[in-house]
Amino acid sequence: MRNHKDIRRISTVFLVAVLLTGSGCEAENEPVVEDTAMVPDRPEMVRPLLPGMKAAPFSLTAADGSQYEFSPDALDRPVVLIFYRGGWCPYCTRHLASLRNVESEIIEMGYDVLFVSADRYEVIRESLQVEGVEYTLLADNHLTAARDYGIAFRLDDATAERYISGGADIEHASGETHHWLPVPAVFIVGRDGIIRFQYVNPNYRVRIQPELLVTAASLAIADDA
Repeated sequence: MRNHKDIRRISTVFLVAVLLTGSGCEAENEPVVEDTAMVPDRPEMVRPLLPGMKAAPFSLTAADGSQYEFSPDALDRPVVLIFYRGGWCPYCTRHLASLRNVESEIIEMGYDVLFVSADRYEVIRESLQVEGVEYTLLADNHLTAARDYGIAFRLDDATAERYISGGADIEHASGETHHWLPVPAVFIVGRDGIIRFQYVNPNYRVRIQPELLVTAASLAIADDA
C-alpha cells in the first residue's frame, strides 16, 4: 500500500507533467494541434495531449511487421503508452532497460504496455535481442502518432547533421529525411480511452523514473476501477 508521502510525491509529478507542456491550455477534449502537418521547430514548443483528454487512435507497424490498431474507444485493458526517440539514442536505450525492472509489476496491475519508436519496424526488429519481452514495440517513423499526441518536433539541420555524422543515423533508422522526433513521453490511458496521466519533458536527458511510473500506474488503475 502506498503511503501519504508516495501520494504527495506522485501528485507533484502530475503537476510537473502538466507544467512541462508549456502550453497553458485547458484539458478540453479537442485536438491540440489543428493541422497535424505542422510540426514545431523546438521541443519546448510541443503541445501534448493532457490528462482528461481523449487519447488519439493510431495504426502502426509492430516489430514483427504486423499492423497494430490502437482504438481508445475499444480498450479491454488500460494502457501505458511510452514514446521514445529510437534505438540510436543512448538515453532511450538506458531508459527502456530501467523500465524492464518494473514491466512485470505494471502488467500484473492489468495494463498493456506499448513502446512507440521513431525507428522503422525493420530497425526495431533487428535490434530486438531481449528474450521474454511482454510489451509491444511499435514503429512510428512517420510520426503519425507522435503528431496526434502533440509531441513531435523537427530537429534543426545542424543537430541532425551532428547526429548523423556522429553515428546516430536518424535517416537510416526512420527511413525518412523529415528529421522529426518525438519528445520522450508517457501517457497512461484508462479503459474509457481517457488520459489519466502524462509525463512529457522537452529535455530528452530527463526521463520518468521507473518507481514513479509504477506509482502513477497504481493510482490510475485505482481510478479506472
